Amino acid sequence: MVAANFRRARKGGVSIVMGPVEHQVLLRVLGEMLELVSVESGGEAEDDPLARAVGIGTATEAPEDPALARLFPDGYTDDPEASADFRRYTEPGLRSAKHERLATALSTLGEEPHKMLLDADEAQAWLGALNDSRLVLGERLGVTEDLEELISALGEDDPRLALLWVYDRLTYLQESLVQALWGGGP
Repeated sequence: MVAANFRRARKGGVSIVMGPVEHQVLLRVLGEMLELVSVESGGEAEDDPLARAVGIGTATEAPEDPALARLFPDGYTDDPEASADFRRYTEPGLRSAKHERLATALSTLGEEPHKMLLDADEAQAWLGALNDSRLVLGERLGVTEDLEELISALGEDDPRLALLWVYDRLTYLQESLVQALWGGGP
């Protein structure tokens, strides 16, 4: 079985054909990611009409969830006040952009496996969606620089092995998309 990967399309953009298992895994991962970034971090933005009207948030601290904190890090590690202001002004837009990229990836993925032909904007959305998914999954699994060391430390029946396969697959897809976009590949 040949692994699906992104390829430069003859008429521009990139294309990919996925098998049914990979398609289902991506539907689930991207769907869960969309739910994750859709959750308001502060919860008060919807209650504050002025904040909503001018596009700023009310959250001033990094999310407690380490995976979300990875997606929405502090802007200034040495100045809590500046970091709080930075978060209020940037997190809503960043959250919205991540949500939009994930929604685009899911809509182009579709409900059934098919050959996808992505234009430049859709390919960029996929790149962001794959990267964010890898960041969250990597944080949840404790992935560090040495993935092979982590894998070898797990037992054969450890349920994290399947998730590490997903992480590795996301990494491969992201690399193949980068190559298709900028590497001069096929």
